Amino acid sequence: MTDRPVVNTHVHFPPNFSAFTTVEDAIGVAIDQGVRAIGISNFYDQQVYARFAERAGEAGIVALFGLEFITLDPDLAAAGTLVNDPANPGRVYFCGKGISPFREKSPAAAATAAAIRADNDARATAMVAQLAAHFAAVGLDTGLTAGLVAADVAARGDVPVEFVSLQERHIARAFAEALAGLPREQRAAVLERAYGSPSGVDLDDQVALQGELRSRLLKVGTPGFVPEVPLSFADAYGYVLAMGGIPTFPILADGAKNLSPFEYPPSVLAQRLLERQVYAAELIPIRNRGEIVDEYVAALTAAGIIVMGGTEHNTADRIGYDPTCVDGPLSAAARQAFWEATCVVAAHQHLVAAGEPGYVDAAGRLTGTDPAARKAELIALGASLITAAHQPARAGQADSEPARSAESMEGHNERSEES
Repeated sequence: MTDRPVVNTHVHFPPNFSAFTTVEDAIGVAIDQGVRAIGISNFYDQQVYARFAERAGEAGIVALFGLEFITLDPDLAAAGTLVNDPANPGRVYFCGKGISPFREKSPAAAATAAAIRADNDARATAMVAQLAAHFAAVGLDTGLTAGLVAADVAARGDVPVEFVSLQERHIARAFAEALAGLPREQRAAVLERAYGSPSGVDLDDQVALQGELRSRLLKVGTPGFVPEVPLSFADAYGYVLAMGGIPTFPILADGAKNLSPFEYPPSVLAQRLLERQVYAAELIPIRNRGEIVDEYVAALTAAGIIVMGGTEHNTADRIGYDPTCVDGPLSAAARQAFWEATCVVAAHQHLVAAGEPGYVDAAGRLTGTDPAARKAELIALGASLITAAHQPARAGQADSEPARSAESMEGHNERSEES
């Protein structure tokens, strides 16, 4: 088997919390790393997708459009079943791949999108207010509001503030930076009062401090916690189809301390996904051992479910775009599966945008009478789209752009500690 191009179906781009500063930064790194297809997978708002599509297109990179949701399955919640959230029974992270983000939404889809955004904005506003009041009570008046934090996120990402829907990591970063203005001894004292016990991290390590603030002041049972308002699984599934996408299950696997009973063994997960008409799954291998990745790839592909791979890039850690396992490189089988699934997503997105059938239809059913033959057709089409996108851009860059400097490459590949 020949080496495959670098492809990645799950990346969070600014203004979502991201390892990258701007869309342009993210695409610049992708160029340096030889990426041929990238799937944006943002929460809450997709207004930045047009810029992403333009910059990726200029670079000869196929832009794949995705969504990520936090959903709730009431039956699984009532049964106490953990799915792919290690702490909350019935909570299901869910994705859509190959959506058509620029199509006019149906009234129902528009209402769902508006509710997703409004519910998160209300939650973030309450969290910032509660955390600001808590810090004021222990001696640090930050003056922070959700509006101020959102404006800062917009400025960092070079986007209009209307594109911003705050996440916990944004809020933690804002308060960590407010604390950084204090002398070290005073910072330690304020945190001890805020936590009720001393901080356990290096107070000069901003990434570590942000992670601690999030875990000790924004999670369940802490002063800044406000419960999420998850979509029902059925509503999320329907929204993905309304946007022309492929319903996709993101697998946590051994990214948690214990494998979830819903996800493991992989053959059982495959059956559960098929029962729900979910014909695509995704791994974030950097949190998984290679043998586990291979186990899921083998079982799911044998069941006719495509399996793709991503990196998220939703912390400050600038890992590479090429997915890799926590204990080493992907196997040849996993890399091949991820490539084929990425090609299917690219083909689906292309066909649906043109008004033709893709991988699944508007009801979520597989298209075609022979699933294996249809999948082979889509893989071939997707591969040709990825190759064709790169060729003209590569020629244009050779004619008009100087090579990137070694200093630029080093800057793009700089790694920071994961939050």
